[in-house]
Amino acid sequence: MNHLVARIKTRKKEKIFKLLSGQENVFDLDVKQLPLIEYDVDHNLDDGAWFKVGEFSQKDYFLDYLARDFVAAEYNDLIKSEFIKIASLCSVQGDNFFFQKVTPSTFLCKKCIGFGDVAYIENSETRLYVNQEPDAVYWAEKDVLVFKKLATISSIFPGIDILYKEATNDEVQKFLNEDFIDLIDGFDLEKVSKPNRARIALALNSLESMGPVEQESMLNYIHEYSDERLVYDQNNKIFSIQDDEQLKLLLYGIEERFYTTPIGQQKRLANSIQSSW
Repeated sequence: MNHLVARIKTRKKEKIFKLLSGQENVFDLDVKQLPLIEYDVDHNLDDGAWFKVGEFSQKDYFLDYLARDFVAAEYNDLIKSEFIKIASLCSVQGDNFFFQKVTPSTFLCKKCIGFGDVAYIENSETRLYVNQEPDAVYWAEKDVLVFKKLATISSIFPGIDILYKEATNDEVQKFLNEDFIDLIDGFDLEKVSKPNRARIALALNSLESMGPVEQESMLNYIHEYSDERLVYDQNNKIFSIQDDEQLKLLLYGIEERFYTTPIGQQKRLANSIQSSW
């Protein structure tokens, strides 16, 4: 029996829900047949090849969820009103776990013209598009994480961005020139710290995969959690950055590290993460 679960964006403690169970595979990918290359940020994958990270269960960004035997009864069903909150999918197929990141563009809801005796407008149900290939696979038998793009899976495995190298001066300047950033009080390229340079390398890849709707959602999310620590011009959608600490907050927002405590409802920033699903 295979199972599909979803992690949703919520301030509540419960974040993982069951979507469906059945015999059919969500992803038809034989991980044993994949040509795997040890991850190297400077390596360009050949067609069909995948990166791998070995001894995955020993990494800080390993999900505790993956270490336990999967028991479907432990998870509640996701109700229809919560579907739009799905952040990622995990398909449990045998001993392997297949992951897909979910973005607003993944949801499909189209208005169609139907033809019967007369033409009529038809509003279809919202659907979630499943990619032909997963974004990542945890091959439990070999304790290996398999993926193609690090930026895509960074929100699924918080902390995996440690694999990224520092951005070059040109890449840092490219990020600082983004339309949603306004540098003030003399802050510039030379004042960007080494840790932030690594975060910028990842952020650039994340931004490249975002459409206008996703980027606006990201900016609103950062504004909601940063409070007065970051000045945000909502009309022009611009953050004012005056020092390296503010830049870190902005980058943490792009990495989705802001959260709300389930009991006290306090907004917090995760400077370090012990991953769990």
